[in-house]
Order: sequence, then structure tokens, then C-alpha cells
Amino acid sequence: MAREQHSGSGGTELGRFLRARRTRVTPGDVGLPATSGLRRTPGLRREELATLAGISIDYYARLERGTETRPSPSVIDAIARALRLGEAEHQHLRDLAACADGNVVGSATVPSRSMPPGTELILERLRPNPAYVVGRTFEVLAANSSGLRLFAGIEDWHGEQRNLALYIFLHPAARALWDDWDNAVRSCVAWLRGLAGIEPDAPDLARIVDELLLKSPEFARMWDRYDVQGNTRGRLSYHHPEVGDFALGFQGMTLDGTNGQHLVVFYAEPGTPDYDAMVLLDRPVRGHASNPPKSAAQ
Repeated sequence: MAREQHSGSGGTELGRFLRARRTRVTPGDVGLPATSGLRRTPGLRREELATLAGISIDYYARLERGTETRPSPSVIDAIARALRLGEAEHQHLRDLAACADGNVVGSATVPSRSMPPGTELILERLRPNPAYVVGRTFEVLAANSSGLRLFAGIEDWHGEQRNLALYIFLHPAARALWDDWDNAVRSCVAWLRGLAGIEPDAPDLARIVDELLLKSPEFARMWDRYDVQGNTRGRLSYHHPEVGDFALGFQGMTLDGTNGQHLVVFYAEPGTPDYDAMVLLDRPVRGHASNPPKSAAQ
């Protein structure tokens, strides 16, 4: 698949993750003395990381090549410390180690688009706060009026096109929508990257990632960074073509009983210009339902 072209030169997903993260840590980051001359390897060398983790260079090299697939929990923890991984990245490393050992088998089926009972009612009760539900690969399953209109122009897309990952990187209106586009989209790529590590052959993921790698150099650049830690809450600033400039806080939460579905809700303090902009967004979307129409294949 196209995504393999951006995953390193063979080996396991564990090895690719280790190589990608090793290039992100400099000797100065971990207290090693700077060396004179040009380093052929960006970031740490294999022997430097092995020394920091307290393991042999040969053993670490086998991990990166994919010929060693059963690192102990203590080795994984030591490597995570050497790479200065955050909590989410550390857990992802544990998951990759389990996958490399064959202890985790990814699903070959596409998750159901069915949402828990009452979800659409909740979305309506949240108005005028923008809110939507996305599946694990960011397909829009349902949204209230302001939740859909927050993404300017997405209402013109239908069926499987109505996907926030595709919108962010491929829709002509997306680039100008956020005040800080790179920061706004980082969590999207991080989530997909994390999922690819533990379910690399999932058909729903493959479709999205392959299309984005083919069509978006920006996505390919972020994909190669191998970030797996995103934000489920924060604040984003918008330059909306219909409503103007405003900023909203957001909070994402997993829906129990689903395979990776998330409810995302935006908010603003009542009586502020940001709240007024949010209210303006809460208008019917050109006379059709806020929920994306189902394609014939669904």
C-alpha cells in the first residue's frame, strides 16, 4: 500500500517507530556531549540510544530491523525513557511490542457506523454548541447544525467524502479556516498514526491513509514524524468565511460501547463575541439534515 512508502525500509512497525523517534532526540536533549563534525544520522545514533537504555547495541539494532520481536516490559520502559516519550507515546510503544510478538491481532472488518441510542438527541440538546460524532478514522457520523457548519464547505460533501481527515487536508477551504493550521490538524494525524501501529491492515484506515498520502504532501510530512500523542481538549481559533474570526474551546470524549467513536463538543463563554459567533453558526444547513446521507454502499 502507498503508506508503506513512508514507513521506513522494511521491518516491523515497532522498528519503524523506534527509528522515527530516535531521529527526534538530539545528544544535547539527553545530556550527551556534542561531537565535532557532521553527523550522518539525525538525532541519536543506535549505539547512543542503546547505551542510554542499558541494552546491547546488537539487541537494539535487531529491534529496529524487526528480527527481535519479544522485548521485555523493562526493555520497553528503558527505551521509552531514553527516547523521552510522553505517556501516550510510551503506551503506544508497549502496544507495538505486543503486536510485534503476535499477541495482538487487528480487525479486518470495518467498524459499524451505528451510534449508541440517544446520541442524535444529545447533539440537538447541545445546540448552539457545535458538536459532532466521528468514527475512529474521522468519518462524520452525525452532527448538529453548528457542528457541521463549523467546517466551512463540508456540507457540500456527501457519504464517505464527509470525513474530517479528508476535509482538513484536501478541502480548498480548510487551509484558511484555522489560525494555526498545523496545530489544528496534528491530533488528527497522531490518532491515525497510533491506529496504524496496532491495526495496520484495517480496511477503513487503509482507505483514508492511502488517499491522503497520495494527494497531500502535508499529510505525508506529518505521517513521517510518527507523532501519536494528540489533544482531546483545548482551544482553536477560526477564520470562518461566513461568521468571521472567533475562538472556541473543545472537549472530546469516547462513546462507551463503540469501536473508537468520539463525541466532540465546542464551547464559548455566554455574552462574548465568540459565543455570538457560535450562535450564528447554529442555523439550518441549506435545507438538508445535519447527518451525512448514507451512500448506496453503506
